[in-house]
Amino acid sequence: AGGSLLELAPQTPWYLRVWIPALGGLVVGPLVYFLAREAKGHGVPEVMEAVALKSGIIRKRIVIIKSLASAISIGTGGSVGREGPIVQIGSAIGSSMGQVLRVSEDRIRTLVGCGAAAGIAATFNAPVAGSMFALEIILGDFGLATFSPIVISSVVSTAVSRHFLGDSPAFIVPAYQLVSAWELPLYVILGFFCALVATVFTTVLYRSEDFFDRLKFPGYLKALLGGLMLGVMGLQFPHILGVGYAAIDMALMQELVWWFLLLMVGVKILATSITIGSGGSGGIFAPSLFMGAMAGGFYGTLVHHLFPGVTASPGAYSIVGMGAVVSGTTHGPLSAILILFEMTGDYKIILPLMIACIMSSLASGQILTDSIYTLKLARRGVNIRAGKEVNVLRSIPVSEVMNPEVETIPEKVTLGILAEKVSKSKYKSFPVVDQEGRLTGIVTHYDYREVVFDENLKDLVVVKELATAKVVTVSIDDNLYDAMEKITSRDFSILPVVSAHAPPQLLGVLTRRDIISAYNRAITKKPLVPA
Repeated sequence: AGGSLLELAPQTPWYLRVWIPALGGLVVGPLVYFLAREAKGHGVPEVMEAVALKSGIIRKRIVIIKSLASAISIGTGGSVGREGPIVQIGSAIGSSMGQVLRVSEDRIRTLVGCGAAAGIAATFNAPVAGSMFALEIILGDFGLATFSPIVISSVVSTAVSRHFLGDSPAFIVPAYQLVSAWELPLYVILGFFCALVATVFTTVLYRSEDFFDRLKFPGYLKALLGGLMLGVMGLQFPHILGVGYAAIDMALMQELVWWFLLLMVGVKILATSITIGSGGSGGIFAPSLFMGAMAGGFYGTLVHHLFPGVTASPGAYSIVGMGAVVSGTTHGPLSAILILFEMTGDYKIILPLMIACIMSSLASGQILTDSIYTLKLARRGVNIRAGKEVNVLRSIPVSEVMNPEVETIPEKVTLGILAEKVSKSKYKSFPVVDQEGRLTGIVTHYDYREVVFDENLKDLVVVKELATAKVVTVSIDDNLYDAMEKITSRDFSILPVVSAHAPPQLLGVLTRRDIISAYNRAITKKPLVPA
């Protein structure tokens, strides 16, 4: 797709080059907004979240919606890649099979990994890398029970794709050899440089999402605006349109001047961030390869000019840069090394590739704790690196566990009435409400234990005087992990559950026992998988 777009651009009228990406956004925006919002963006974070928090359950419609949205985005010039969509589509197919066959949660997760591995393997003709991507990035599990089916899935997928698409490498690779051992420190520096590129890309991408989220514009039309902006950029820089493989080949073959290579890094970061941030659908892998090829080509041109006797051609640095930027964005150095090795088919590149990818991953991890995938989830409060216990609690909404039958007490009743209520109730804490039923405080046994049965005060003191006005509440939209954090931080026995909208309405209560019981049920029950 990327090569044809670059070749067709000079032959296409300027107004079509502006409006075709915009029209693509006009179709993709409503498609994703109304039918499957998880199909927006690059897709891999949604798969990781499904594996960690939703027992691998992915809606079946994702297969169709993601396929259509990504094909339209890429085909109309969206500056995105194919890897994110194929991972989400393959994972959704695996999840759907598990749901239809009603297998266990662990097997559904494995099937999700099989789908992701098969997608990567077929797309990039890289069976080993496909397996590693699923194990390292998607599942985080290298156990034999998981490893075996994923490898088989990758092998079968690659065999089928090679039958129909051939067995040629994805890129035209220039002749390469490690000229001198003194060259290795230069690849270390390249790794740090690519980590900087990866960090800037990740930061700008999510700043772009924030910009479009704040924009007072209908959500389903934001992709139209992003496509229009991309079309204008594409007039001057057609290299950024589509997946960009043709431009990558130009960098590898040293057909671009040094300053243009550096310029392309910045323009591609902006173009991809606009495409995804505005609501387009596509992956970040191909853009990362593009940025790495350009950044590596620029760096290689510089060091080859300074040290011509001990350095390889700039094209070699482009190859290594591709892997290093991928490693820096995904924090998955093993996957990056293997994917680049299999995509190029050149074993000689493995040593500098390993050094640069590891350094890039380490350096970018020091700057940004989260990868480009996990940061999207972290911004929504989802931590997939947490332990199983935390993820179980995060997967259970407060609304499923709370008790809607609330024992409240009016703020103007006397201590005597409170004493009577305490003696008859199983609770020791009570939400305090005004005449309109609005939550105004909470009274706990710490507040009333010394005076509740004092006969001299029972008609003199009202509940409002005893209650704590600053109430710690939990929203009905929160999960049990959020609730447990609040309960344990203050040693509460009860939390009022309020509505998410203002003014907050009291909807129920949640106790520590409720949370523990829900957790125990979640880890012991047999999975019930919807068809």
